[in-house]
Amino acid sequence: MLTRQRGSAVRRPSRYGNDETQVHWCGLLMENLCLNLEKRVTTAATYGSGVTYGRPGGIPGTARAPGVQGRPHRSMTQSVVVQVGQCGNQIGCCFWDLALREHAAVNQKGIYDEAISSFFRNVDTRVVGDGGSISKGKICSLKARAVLIDMEEGVVNEILQGPLRDVFDSKQLITDISGSGNNWAVGHKVFGNLYQEQILEKLRKSAEHCDCLQCFFIIHSMGGGTGSGLGTFLLKVLEDEFPEVYRFVTSVYPSDEDDVITSPYNSILAMKELNEHADCVLPIDNQSLFDIISKIDLMVNSGRLGTTIKPKSLITSSAGASKKQQKPFDAMNNIVANLLLNLTSSARFEGSLNMDLNEISMNLVPFPQLHYLVSSLTPLYTLADVNIPPRRLDQMFSDAFSKDHQLIRADPKHSLYLACALMVRGNVQISDLRRNIERLKPSLQFVSWNQEGWKTSLCSVPPVGHSHSLLALANNTCVKPTFMELRERFMRLYKKKAHLHHYLQIEGMEESSFTEALSSLSALIQEYNRLDATKSMPVEDLPRLSVAM
Repeated sequence: MLTRQRGSAVRRPSRYGNDETQVHWCGLLMENLCLNLEKRVTTAATYGSGVTYGRPGGIPGTARAPGVQGRPHRSMTQSVVVQVGQCGNQIGCCFWDLALREHAAVNQKGIYDEAISSFFRNVDTRVVGDGGSISKGKICSLKARAVLIDMEEGVVNEILQGPLRDVFDSKQLITDISGSGNNWAVGHKVFGNLYQEQILEKLRKSAEHCDCLQCFFIIHSMGGGTGSGLGTFLLKVLEDEFPEVYRFVTSVYPSDEDDVITSPYNSILAMKELNEHADCVLPIDNQSLFDIISKIDLMVNSGRLGTTIKPKSLITSSAGASKKQQKPFDAMNNIVANLLLNLTSSARFEGSLNMDLNEISMNLVPFPQLHYLVSSLTPLYTLADVNIPPRRLDQMFSDAFSKDHQLIRADPKHSLYLACALMVRGNVQISDLRRNIERLKPSLQFVSWNQEGWKTSLCSVPPVGHSHSLLALANNTCVKPTFMELRERFMRLYKKKAHLHHYLQIEGMEESSFTEALSSLSALIQEYNRLDATKSMPVEDLPRLSVAM
């Protein structure tokens, strides 16, 4: 998990700005919610009866010539965020905070548009019951398209007492008081069975409020009990109930110094479920996040001329400056939250090259189980000058392939690419994108059958506090060492049968669950080994991959 200290990423002052020249509907929203409006008793209409589930078609990879301003008007899709466990809810808290800030910066007139509808409902709070959904017009009250799940109440309660309390309501929450005790079996077998109907009810309700539900984003950790166990139980529920809706999973993997001794068990058991039930997995490594924040702090505090972090950048607090902390969980969580914002930016905002979520899965996942995408986000800091010289823009692209900027400990530049997506935001031209791809291609090795395995997007709306940014997603064999290291940690415990009795005493849990999970991970590692073995072979001698379908 990102932190063992509950609530460390939740309580913070509101980040909403005070610029009087800007119509800040986020602040107005919170004020409106506090008004003592006279409730009107009306018959609540049934919303979402015409909801479309699934993976929309269309023309994948649609590109526009330079100078063309965006795509034709079309109906936007919606996504639902499911945040599970302490880690998932802390990251989710950062995500919703930053999402509100981002849309407030873009939508200064306070109009409920399709971009906002991707993650938020507009609700008339005067309507009793579930509230009346408002599809257009002025923003009345925004409600996040989210389900919050945790088997301890601490983090969720702090969210409900914080600045985001009005974005959620009790109908979106599932909590318990006992916790999962860092035990995958408790989260998966006990709480999964106990809360399955409640989870389904809230997921269905969230889906009914969508016109075109495209994706569920699941945020969880791998090392604890609720995130790993109940989080992966949820994946199977989603696959059964909404088979046509994408399942994108952001999974936070434990570091070597994780203080949960059973985290290798929990992670391996969860990996089997990810292999079988997820469409795309974005693995995040706690140690990588910590290293990135440490490097940023070092640069900011070095006293180098012009080295400052802009206010409202992705790693700053509400004071507009990076706070040096011994364990900067807020900053770490913010990086993951911005990963999700950038991932969906092209689906929410206009641009000269757009990439929808279905195109990510279609273009980056050539085989069902090889769906782990290594991510990097640049720049992780901004320099003082506003106009970025071309050499610095090029550096942003170079950094995206550097091992120091990956969100897991990996070196994609010296491993094999199956495919790569570059999602650019802000003041960047198509010519800049093409030039940098041609510049970097000679130093990157792609599989022989996908030498042109690039997918690109350009979104005209930059992140708050930046002139431009780049999210790189790589389906790359460099993810293999993370899995191998996890397997080694698992085996050190499993050979001694240490702590195994805590799992086997749970009804429905057998030792075969461990051996099957280990076999699943070993098979995945073997597939990456087979791909790596093709790097030095002539094209005509390449063997046919044996990938389980």
